[in-house]
Amino acid sequence: MAESLPASQSELEAPQDAPYRHRGTRAVARMVEFAPSTGGLALWVKHQAMSELQAFSASSPYVITDGCTVFYSAAFEELPLPEQVGHIAHEVLHIALRHPQRYLDLQHLLGDVDLPLFNICADAIVNSALSHLTWLKLPEGSVFLDKLLKAALQLEQPVDKAMLQWDVETLYRAVDDRASPSKRGNAQSNSTSAAAQQPSNQGQSSRSSSAAGQADASNGKAKPLDGQRAALARVLGRPSQADLVPGPATQGAPESEAEQAREWSERITRAHAGDGAHSMLRSLLADLPKTRTPWEQVLRTQLARSLSNEPELSWSRPSRSYLANQGRSGPNHRMPFEPGTSPSRAVPRLVLVVDVSGSINDELMQRFAREIEAITRRLGAGITLVVGDNRVQRVESYQPGRSKLSDIQFKGGGGTDFTPLLLEAERHHPDIIVVLTDLDGPARHQPRCPVLWAVPQAFALAPHPFGRKLVLS
Repeated sequence: MAESLPASQSELEAPQDAPYRHRGTRAVARMVEFAPSTGGLALWVKHQAMSELQAFSASSPYVITDGCTVFYSAAFEELPLPEQVGHIAHEVLHIALRHPQRYLDLQHLLGDVDLPLFNICADAIVNSALSHLTWLKLPEGSVFLDKLLKAALQLEQPVDKAMLQWDVETLYRAVDDRASPSKRGNAQSNSTSAAAQQPSNQGQSSRSSSAAGQADASNGKAKPLDGQRAALARVLGRPSQADLVPGPATQGAPESEAEQAREWSERITRAHAGDGAHSMLRSLLADLPKTRTPWEQVLRTQLARSLSNEPELSWSRPSRSYLANQGRSGPNHRMPFEPGTSPSRAVPRLVLVVDVSGSINDELMQRFAREIEAITRRLGAGITLVVGDNRVQRVESYQPGRSKLSDIQFKGGGGTDFTPLLLEAERHHPDIIVVLTDLDGPARHQPRCPVLWAVPQAFALAPHPFGRKLVLS
């Protein structure tokens, strides 16, 4: 009888395309053994050897993730099994909580988001969620949420309470106090002194940060300087072991992203309830993935509700019994007419008001134009385009699905008076008015039909005078 090989050796000798075989197979099996439901979250993610992905350098940590796949380095197999389990559980929670995708969402919202600092905040939440488990071992020097709050924000909170309050976006906003050199003034010396107090094992990360700053300077970009909170967070965290690497495959279409967030939120909730006291997760209610309905879906629903032909009651045709009796009403004296239905309007009308004084990038305008054209084509609705700023500049009418919104040029930076634009829009008797704007201007006239204000993400907090606001992200 042939002697059986150790599990790790048999995995190395298994074909590369063998199903369910990867460098973390033994660790995933241990997770499922101790926590069947929450450990089973690892079965919903992809696993791949890091050597197969040429984009990552040799200095990468043992495991990394782009939000969809866990990538393993060759050195991962040399770790003891409890440490392997700790690394994989950490990465699986990053994927389940959609931290790489949420980094890209926050970057799209704020513009400048420091990935190493965001990584530290995400690591603090994930490590704290796993810190109560005795059958896995987290890496040495791991950052935890209660320690990060105390060091960076001088806030004393038990870890269980902190996990119920802090999500990764809120934590990052609280920790990130970076500022450009022109705004910092003499504060640079403070961050320098804080960096000087770093332990010796942080020298490599400090040198890499300095090198990154020199690279930014060579490119003509001034790198923001850390404030006290950001500097203390970097000291406590492990930037050299950053494991979040958002890439081209991280985010898909908005509809797909919303569906993925909903599915992962449900998986986490069901798994946590299934394992009970043996759950891998602590209290992660605050950091569960948020389901955000894509603006495209909201736009389709709103326009379909307003532009669809709704039949109304009509008494315009004779009843069949009246016709069969050749005009005689009979002994019951029935009415000669019976109710029927007729379209409420011949052709649905959409008026699109475009504020050309706003600032809308080309990509967002292309997406908006495609949605409007697809909706009007499907509903058979004509579109009237009203373009202007503080006055009406031009008015054009288009057949369904034939509008040329992508050709509109935006000036940007000027104010708008919506009153003449809305008056012109109402003159065409629309079923709904969509206003593409930054909401910078007065509106002294409210049309009788519904009004939908389509606003870019940068102006999401601007108040709208009436109707409904739709944020285009």
